[in-house]
Amino acid sequence: MKKNFLLFLAVIKTFILLTACSTSEIKQSTKIGSDGAVLVFVQAGKFTMGNEFGENDDRELPVHTINLPSFWIDQTEVTNGMYEKCVADGACEEPQKISSPTHASYYGNPEFKNYPVIYVNWEMAKTYCEYAGRRLPTEAEWEKSARGTDARVYPWGNEDPNKNLANYHLSNIEDATAVGTYPNGASVYGAYDMAGNVYEWVSSLYKPYPYNSEDGRENLSVSGNRVIRSGSWTMKANFFHDPISSTYRSWLDQTYTNSDLGFRCALSE
Repeated sequence: MKKNFLLFLAVIKTFILLTACSTSEIKQSTKIGSDGAVLVFVQAGKFTMGNEFGENDDRELPVHTINLPSFWIDQTEVTNGMYEKCVADGACEEPQKISSPTHASYYGNPEFKNYPVIYVNWEMAKTYCEYAGRRLPTEAEWEKSARGTDARVYPWGNEDPNKNLANYHLSNIEDATAVGTYPNGASVYGAYDMAGNVYEWVSSLYKPYPYNSEDGRENLSVSGNRVIRSGSWTMKANFFHDPISSTYRSWLDQTYTNSDLGFRCALSE
């Protein structure tokens, strides 16, 4: 039994060393978008997509390897202030509501200019990203930006969520928080709020795994159910259901809006 225990410790130690080597190779880099957004760089290469121990309806299976070219992704969700400028320039529609669950005046209120814009559907999110010279990230790009190359469960690693890492159900805030409120929960690339706060639209139509960008899921001209990622401040996490993990995926009709649904943009290198 002692021999088995020592073998177990050796396996764990090896895993930790491999993880450290993988993440230490990632060098964070940023640049500023035309709308003032900070973008973080995601290096080209392979990563693990999916989770063997994810949703029990198998939506995160099979686990598979994806090879992506390098790209940039917004460090934070698009904010009210950023979206307001797009509306003022005549390129974007106003959100379908200006309130939030705990604030009667949210969108358009200077107090909340650095909070994520909400009540925008997929087309509105896509339009904003195009206005800013970017695009919505694919589902694969979003997941790599969140979990890196070491198959971690959360953007920050494998530690269970807590109030210092993310805005989720147990944070008891019951609304969105300002973007970047949880720097300790950042991904290895430096992206914030990729677990909790608000769900995020991605470009992809919902289709079963394995992910294949050539199977029609990246067709932007057809209507359907689009993937949402990140989980939100509403979500409860437990052993069998972890909606703020980096692999959690769900979908909504692309015309849908809600108080816990926003987006961020991406840019090809």
